[in-house]
Amino acid sequence: MKRLLIILFFISSAAVAQEYDTQRNISYYADGNGDAYKTSQCRLDIYYPKNKKDFSTVLWFHGGGITGGSKEIPAALTQKGIAVIGVGYRLSPKVKAPAYIEDAAAAIAWAFNNIAKYGGSNKLIFVSGHSAGGYLGMMATLNKQYLKKYNIDANSIAALIPFSGQAITHFTVRQERGIKDVQPIIDEYAPLYHVRADAPPMLLITGDRELELLGRYEENAYLLRMMKLAGNKQTRLYELQGFDHGGMAQPAFPLLIKEISEVSKAITSGGK
Repeated sequence: MKRLLIILFFISSAAVAQEYDTQRNISYYADGNGDAYKTSQCRLDIYYPKNKKDFSTVLWFHGGGITGGSKEIPAALTQKGIAVIGVGYRLSPKVKAPAYIEDAAAAIAWAFNNIAKYGGSNKLIFVSGHSAGGYLGMMATLNKQYLKKYNIDANSIAALIPFSGQAITHFTVRQERGIKDVQPIIDEYAPLYHVRADAPPMLLITGDRELELLGRYEENAYLLRMMKLAGNKQTRLYELQGFDHGGMAQPAFPLLIKEISEVSKAITSGGK
């Protein structure tokens, strides 16, 4: 009984040892240039461990087809010893491409420039998101020009882990041009257009190919193939069988957390 009480004491102590704080509605643009919509939408929330140094951080871009949704900090990512940045961004049709991709890059740049103030390491910044959020993360990472504007090398991102992100030109970008959902296009607004050998590690996660939205699994499979042909050896694809587009996020979160842990250990030990 005494031994059990000691074990419970240590478990309890470990559970309460790490405290977290949340700061909300931080503008990630220095100046909205008088644009009220940009000022209201381009904000982020940061959830981070207190009294901890050099922790990993994941930027989370919400889904919603680039036409809906709002910034969020997924509960599945809390209490994991990492910081989570929930990003809001401008939506179509109030803006058109590439405005929302530029927002994603600005938020990533904010993380690189500010995470040390909260105790985190800018060498351990991960990019993730579901659906449209996955697409935005891929675009801001694979097309290096978006982050170059902020003098940040996109290859400094520790890893990219999109959940069911669109690999071809996003259907909302196509709709802005009057093109229907089932007409695929690969242009400068497609992650596939920017395949390169030197991209950061990338774990592509999708739902079941028979249950996914449109051809989402096949797009990611093609992205994987083209990354390999381009010479990239750090891209992988994980299909969550039995889960549809909306349902795949919950079983994907443990894969994201595991990837953050493993890549962070490799970087801190000098393995990257």
